[in-house]
Amino acid sequence: MKKVILSLVIITATVFTSCKNEGKKETNTNNTEVSKEMATTDISFGVRGNCGMCKSTIEKATKNIEGVATAAWDVDKKKIDVSFDESKTSEMDIHKAIAASGYDTEKAKGDLDAYDGLPGCCKYDHNMEMDQ
Repeated sequence: MKKVILSLVIITATVFTSCKNEGKKETNTNNTEVSKEMATTDISFGVRGNCGMCKSTIEKATKNIEGVATAAWDVDKKKIDVSFDESKTSEMDIHKAIAASGYDTEKAKGDLDAYDGLPGCCKYDHNMEMDQ
């Protein structure tokens, strides 16, 4: 009986030791990946909208694009600043994603069905000025 218990203790210790080492390997791998820097392109362009809800929708549509690092829409200036990886997306893809959420940009008209689904406070004047 002592041999069986001793064997179980040794097996358990071996399992825990090997799991502990695997966790360390994963941590080292993740640190290496985090240190890689992404080359980004910065752009700014006009987007029509009115309020904080518009800001949330516009930024969410932009940030959901693979390769977009940051997106910030200025409610007062009607302008968005975007940083993105050109190897993963393009400026026109960003315009199209915002337009698909219902908002006009300098290069793309907002989808009318999506616009109709926006809350009342987000119904903007289609002729409003946008900073360029």
